[in-house]
Amino acid sequence: MTKHFGWAVRGCASVLALAAGAAGAQTVDAGAGVEEIIVTAQRQAQSLQDVPIAVSAFSAEALQRQQIENSLDLQLTLPNITFTKTNFTGSSFTIRGIGDLCVGVTCDQATGIAVNELPVFSTRLFETEYFDLERIEVLRGPQGTLFGRNATSGVVNLVTAKPDLAGFAANASFDYGNYDSILGRAMVNLPLSDRFGVRVAGLYLQRDGYTRNVFLNTDVDDRKLWAVRGSVRWDLGENTRVDAMAYYFRENDGRSRIQKQLCQRDPTGVLGCLPGRRDFGILNANSTFVGVLSSREFLRIAGGPALGPVLQNVGLGSVYGPDAYANFVNPPDVRQVATDFAPEYFAEEEQYMARIEHDFGPLKARVSGIYQASTVDSREDYNLSVQDPTGYRPGLAAMQALAAGPLPQFRPVIAALFPNGVGGPYCTSETETSGTGAYGGRRLCSATPQDFDRSVQTNRSWTVEGILESQYDGRFNFLLGAIYSDYHLTENSYYVNAFGIDYIAGVLGVAQSLGAGLPNSFLATPFFRNNTDDYRLHSYGIFGEVYLDLTDRLRFTGGVRYNNDLKKVRARSTLASFLAPFGIADAFASPFVGAYDADPGRPGNQLWQERRARFDAVTGRAVLDWRVTPDTLIYVSYARGYKSGGINPPLQPVFEVPESFTPEFIDAFEVGTKNSFLDGTLQANLTAFYYKYRDLQLSRIVARTSVNDNVSANIWGIEGEFVFNPIPPLVVNLNVSFLNTRVSEDKFLSNPRDPSGGRADAVIIKDLSNGSNCAVVPRVAGSNAAAVHVGVVNSVLGLRPATAFPADSGLNGALGAFGICAQLQNPAFPTTPAVEVLTAGVPVNIRGNELPQAPDFKFAVGAQYTFEFAQGWSFVPRVDYAFTGESFGNIFNGFVNRVPSYGVVNLQAQLNAPDRRWFVRGYVQNLTDNNAVTGLYVTDQSSGLFTNIFTLEPRRYGVAVGVNF
Repeated sequence: MTKHFGWAVRGCASVLALAAGAAGAQTVDAGAGVEEIIVTAQRQAQSLQDVPIAVSAFSAEALQRQQIENSLDLQLTLPNITFTKTNFTGSSFTIRGIGDLCVGVTCDQATGIAVNELPVFSTRLFETEYFDLERIEVLRGPQGTLFGRNATSGVVNLVTAKPDLAGFAANASFDYGNYDSILGRAMVNLPLSDRFGVRVAGLYLQRDGYTRNVFLNTDVDDRKLWAVRGSVRWDLGENTRVDAMAYYFRENDGRSRIQKQLCQRDPTGVLGCLPGRRDFGILNANSTFVGVLSSREFLRIAGGPALGPVLQNVGLGSVYGPDAYANFVNPPDVRQVATDFAPEYFAEEEQYMARIEHDFGPLKARVSGIYQASTVDSREDYNLSVQDPTGYRPGLAAMQALAAGPLPQFRPVIAALFPNGVGGPYCTSETETSGTGAYGGRRLCSATPQDFDRSVQTNRSWTVEGILESQYDGRFNFLLGAIYSDYHLTENSYYVNAFGIDYIAGVLGVAQSLGAGLPNSFLATPFFRNNTDDYRLHSYGIFGEVYLDLTDRLRFTGGVRYNNDLKKVRARSTLASFLAPFGIADAFASPFVGAYDADPGRPGNQLWQERRARFDAVTGRAVLDWRVTPDTLIYVSYARGYKSGGINPPLQPVFEVPESFTPEFIDAFEVGTKNSFLDGTLQANLTAFYYKYRDLQLSRIVARTSVNDNVSANIWGIEGEFVFNPIPPLVVNLNVSFLNTRVSEDKFLSNPRDPSGGRADAVIIKDLSNGSNCAVVPRVAGSNAAAVHVGVVNSVLGLRPATAFPADSGLNGALGAFGICAQLQNPAFPTTPAVEVLTAGVPVNIRGNELPQAPDFKFAVGAQYTFEFAQGWSFVPRVDYAFTGESFGNIFNGFVNRVPSYGVVNLQAQLNAPDRRWFVRGYVQNLTDNNAVTGLYVTDQSSGLFTNIFTLEPRRYGVAVGVNF
């Protein structure tokens, strides 16, 4: 239904561009007045105001006018939607409190990502800048019928621009800004006949880094990327059309996966970082896997009476002494780091898509297919810091003396790690696949000991979908469809490499082979690697909807979908796991690899954990919409969403977690109204919703690996989207939303930040044998039995008794100590019956907690005024302000996990030549240079519990010029 204004508006596309903040997209000229907005949220072209779904969309012009250049910009303007980068080269779109909280190879996305309505997997689309798009549609709420299995929160659909057969067109723009930023976009549309045309578009971006590395005196987090897209449209006849598209993206630069690492330093070393707050501090390295296993205390205990006195001398330090970061200063600025390892980033993606559709008259059919392949590979300093090797040198010197005398078996360790002596350079294993690292000659040597990680993934997928829809003139219509997707991941690895890990692998390997009378060996792998070398997803769905006009104003929509997912995965996790003789080319060819078990859940020793799981579900929706007047629509709906379960990655046997996690389901109830008031000058769309969420998948870190749990939750909220055009030159848009999320069941989980669970009578133990934390609690609450027991056991082990944490630690009076959790469970000690040892810590009930990345309040407001001049010139200034309320970074909530609220101001002004033949635009993004946190990630206990944060981009300003042909 088109509503005509009482005047013709020059530049009414500006109105539509802003209306896109509430919906906009493809437009159809309805004559004098404002164009009708067309979207395809229901897989068919419909007026926005006729679609009974909460949907926002942005046309190409709207993206430019509101300075939406990437997904971080997009989320600022949308109600109840957030977007943030995540730790492992990924990102998370959260819609109405539901996002990609499940981390792992077999996890599905909660937000369906589609290109031209077809799903894409592990895409890098959100890393590039937008270019040559027809529109972006964001559907809020589960889309379990038309989009299927991985759309419990909603769908983000990127619709690419197609060739226009009406005539030749081209455009180009050049943008230069601070950080020496160069951004170029270009497009050529060429109709070769009245039935066949091609369109080619491209983008290039290069800029300096947003962050200063004060140690190397360089900039980091720079970008250098380009992308190209080619499209073909071929009208075979009046009723048959073929569209095809090819896309390629490549990035190779020094981009940082994380912005900054925060920590309230723990002077005891038991936790590494305290849970009281997030400071510009540095973790206590004595708390880490390297810190404990290379300590003199652990080597003395592990060596036993025979080797212990010798091994303790080669320890890199004491858990009770200064650590490698004791003198390090973390710059107190989000845009500064001090690190000796420069980040490396590479990403690549290609997509090929085709669609054929034919109009049979009463029926319309289309078949679509897409092939996608992508790779991402990133390395970064693991602790964003510089280690001081001074404390290592006594242990290195002791090893040199032993190697020159009674223990020549240490010579290969010296040759691999510090061949020129204790003063360096110090060599660290490369992130490589043989598993030998520095002991196979694959190493990185530098003046300071290194620690860095690597996240790498390669995958490909293809999808084919067929849809048949009716076009009857009567009251009844339908849509039927089927889809099949095949996703194949051939490499997913997360590495953590450090000089200290190499050293541990050498020392303990030599000690074990000596004690067993075996050939001189190191422990492989001399780095942590969680590796999935094969993962397959076979997924199909069959779906349909019916549309029944009960009266001229009342319509019923009913849909159902059957989803079936088969997952097969092969994976393993290694870290100093088995002996490998020095000089071996492939660690997994070691004669001792049989001692390694990648799958403790099955009898015998397995080199890989192999699992398969099948999940299926029926989802659907029912909608009743009432056209009260030509300008008012009211609808009520119920939808059921589904996301399949998955398989947790393998861990070291000492850590027990569920082998798999179950599917999640959502029952969504929604009521909404879409309105046009005041003779079409005010558009007002309102929505209220309530969700019952069952088995929501949540990730936590155990042993440097993401594992997933399930929890139920209730969610409700309201949303308002408004566009006001009181006079022709002025347009104002406003989006407002409120969100309430709560865990709705009793769910007891151990909080890694606080293993004491808030108990003052607990003693938190840093386990010298693996770097994890356990908790000792008295069986009689409130007694000092835990502290007494730890004192008794530690006195036998030669370790110190429990000690107090600082008063501002955020702990509720718990004590801490280094120890060995298995020994604290030893019934031989007389004090053991009085305590309980909880290997993962004291579980706490998270019932009533808020879901992560779910701000309670958001609003965005923008305004622009078009000044018209003689001969068709125009000048358009615009201002936008977006506010995002407070949220939490993980499910345990609390002050230390709080993500504060923030606001962003954008300004721009554009001068348009007659007929928009060219333009000049000046702009400022993030005017106040707000470094607000958008998300956070807490690492595991054996890494020291530091917090990685992800932030807004800094203030950018510049000038853009463009031409249109």
